[in-house]
This record gives sequence, structure tokens and C-alpha cells, in this order.
Amino acid sequence: MKKDGRSRINWIFENFVTFLRKCTFRVLSVGPIPEHIAYIMDGNRRYAKKQNMIEGTGHRVGFLALMSMLKYCYEMGVRYVTIYAFSIDNFKRCPEEVQSLMDLMQEKIEGLMEEESIVNRYGVRVHFLGDLKLLSEPVRLAAERAMVVTANNSKAVLSICVAYNSTNEIVHAVEKACEEKWEEISLLNASGSGYGLIGLECIEKHERENLIKLIDIEKHMYVSVAPDPDILIRTSGETRLSNFLLWQSAYCYLYSTPVLWPEIGFRHLLWAILNFQRNHFYLEKKRKQL
Repeated sequence: MKKDGRSRINWIFENFVTFLRKCTFRVLSVGPIPEHIAYIMDGNRRYAKKQNMIEGTGHRVGFLALMSMLKYCYEMGVRYVTIYAFSIDNFKRCPEEVQSLMDLMQEKIEGLMEEESIVNRYGVRVHFLGDLKLLSEPVRLAAERAMVVTANNSKAVLSICVAYNSTNEIVHAVEKACEEKWEEISLLNASGSGYGLIGLECIEKHERENLIKLIDIEKHMYVSVAPDPDILIRTSGETRLSNFLLWQSAYCYLYSTPVLWPEIGFRHLLWAILNFQRNHFYLEKKRKQL
């Protein structure tokens, strides 16, 4: 009886909290709601050290924090969420730590494919973005399966940046744009109606500056699956972008909170959105000046 009574109290409390959260979302919706929020999930290792936990536990607690943030975002109507899960630079850590993170990543990716997972509950399509060939084979295969399994989900999008940094993304996009343009020129020449020598001279004189356009590069960006972020949130008090979304974050609102990632909660997201709404007019004005 005591157990049943305690369970009922917990159920009532959880539903009351959910009701208050929905009321808060309703109030927030009076102002502009961000379409895309990006997260730099910083501080997992420091949290484990702070709590005297064994190595790796901080990342597991951090995953629970991520699930909460995703739930809040999707309940609020944020369509796109992008997270910085594993940088290319993280491969420089000791092999044991990298392997431990790869194992944890594989475990959590496989969990995303379960029927009761958050991505299926909210109809979320998952993208893994970055130089995926750098991942261990089990993680890469799990990521590819997750993208296939969630391909028909259409209510929201979760982009998980792994083996990623902006430098690599920009170089990749420029290379792909150049390859595409070269193939286009080669096909025209092969058909007999191409540029030829005179055409190439014409390009050099009149089209050299516009041969590769901005749109040619942007469509090959890893993060082209989502619009530019409206808010970029980083935990642990750091104010650096750490080579994350450098191309896409020129006019987004940057919010840094001193809490470590496993400590992030609803109030921090709420404060970030309120500040975004306060600065929205200024940010939109700057964006339109492009």
C-alpha cells in the first residue's frame, strides 16, 4: 500500500510538473520560438571528477541531460536540434578513453532505434554529421542504421555531430563544390558543347570570381540538413565555439551557462530562450543585412 501510495504521489507530481512546463511554453510562444537550437555539451568529465565518480560516468549522466533537453525542445516546438557529440580533436585523447566513448556512443545509438525511444516518441529524424569514416566500424554501422530507421520520421530533426569540426566541414564542402564544378565542365566538353579552350578563357576573364558560388559550398556542408541555428548553448562557462558551426553561427544568439552539462536543466533552456527573444529583433536585422 505504501509503495502504491508513493507511486501515485510521484505520478501526480510528474503530471503537475508537465502541466506547469506546458503553461510556460504557452507563455513563451507569445514571442518568437527558435526553430533550431545547437548545444556544445561541455563538462561531462569535470562533473564526474566533481562528484568523485569513476571515469566515464559523467558522459552517462550527460546522456540523461541530453534526453531531457531534447524532450523540452520538441515539446516547445523547436524543430531542429544539433549537438556536438564528438570532435575530431577528441581522437587525440588517450586510446582507452576514446574506445570507452565509442562503446558508449554505440550503446546509445542503438537505444535510439528502440520503439519507445525519444526519437520515435516525438517523430524525430536522426542525422549523423561529420567525417564518419573516422569512427570505429561498429559505431559507424550503428549510426548508418539509425539514419535509415528514422528516415521516415518528419516532425523534428536531431543532428548529431561526430568526428566533426567546422574546419573539416568547410574544407569538405569546398572540395565537393570544386569536384562538382569540374565534372560539370568535363561533361560539357565531352558533349561537344562545352567550354573548350575559348570557353575556359571566357571563364578566366568574366566568370572566375563566380565560378564557385556560395550556394555551391553551402549545399555540401554537413549541417545543410538544417537551417542556421537560432541559439547556440554551451555549458561549463566556456565562451569558445571550439570549432563548432563556425560557418552557420554568424548571426545566432550565443548563450553560455556556468553549469556543467550533466547539471543543465529546464531553467537554463528557459533563460536562453528568453534572452534570444529579447535580442531577436537585433539578430534578424543583422541577418537581413547580408
